[in-house]
Amino acid sequence: MHVDPRRSAKIALALGTIYLVWGSSFMFSKIGVSHLPAALLAGTRFVTAGIILALVAHHWLGEAWPVERREYRHVAVAGFFMVFASNGLNVWAIQFLPSHESALLHGTSALWIAGLGVFGRRGHALTRRALLGLGIGFAGTVLMLVPGAQSGSAPLLAKFGVLCGCLAWALGTLYYRSIDTRLGSLMFVALQMVFGGSLLLITGLAGGEAVRWTFNLPGMIALGYLTFVSSCLAYSAYGWLARNTTPVVIGTYSYVNPVIATFLGWEFLHEKLAERQIIGMLVVFAGVLMLTLPDGGWFDRAVLAEPDSQ
Repeated sequence: MHVDPRRSAKIALALGTIYLVWGSSFMFSKIGVSHLPAALLAGTRFVTAGIILALVAHHWLGEAWPVERREYRHVAVAGFFMVFASNGLNVWAIQFLPSHESALLHGTSALWIAGLGVFGRRGHALTRRALLGLGIGFAGTVLMLVPGAQSGSAPLLAKFGVLCGCLAWALGTLYYRSIDTRLGSLMFVALQMVFGGSLLLITGLAGGEAVRWTFNLPGMIALGYLTFVSSCLAYSAYGWLARNTTPVVIGTYSYVNPVIATFLGWEFLHEKLAERQIIGMLVVFAGVLMLTLPDGGWFDRAVLAEPDSQ
């Protein structure tokens, strides 16, 4: 089978973008919530990025605006789970957690998606290997949640907040897989950003965060990076990969990103990992690998159709 080297290079570039950008986003989120109110930070990020991507999708890619009520409903549901609930919980939790710990817990997203992927009209039954991977991943998560002698005093509630945010992301992802929509992928992502980001803005304003907003340099740098690099650039790369490769390949970000986030948190934010956390991280990665490597479970049987000719 002939492999187009240009397409292979595009896939490698898109994957590298997601690895580096989303892996570093945890550090910038930590910096951002240290200088700006969390809900307004997240809301401003997603509303701005969503508007930009919607205009790009419509004017440059020719993707149509939604015209049917059900399209708005689909966008609203996905925006609620994947932006408002998922990012809202995560940006709240990272105020109380080291960035690397938040990133490590994010590795459970693949476990949630695989476990819940058995439901719905496009559900897939789990193999024994996949069930074993889920069990291993759950054990690793427990190890990271249980405080050790050197793991610090981060609130357990914040850790559960991250896990609930990952669950919300999985629910939104599986909902998007189960619907029939005429919207282009980039337009759908853009509009869900606008909807979810608007809910975050409303939450922040209702919570009195406006009086704590200041235009300080570290906060603005973090906001700019999260808006234009993490949301606009990385989401565009993710959308292209969704049409041009398989979920097996895309799913690798769930265990590559935490490694990058852990290194950056150690190098620039002086964060340290306890021995129990390192063990838990390795156990979670082992469980995720069992789900994502060939013949491992839900992801393997969800191979996409023929790639686009773009």
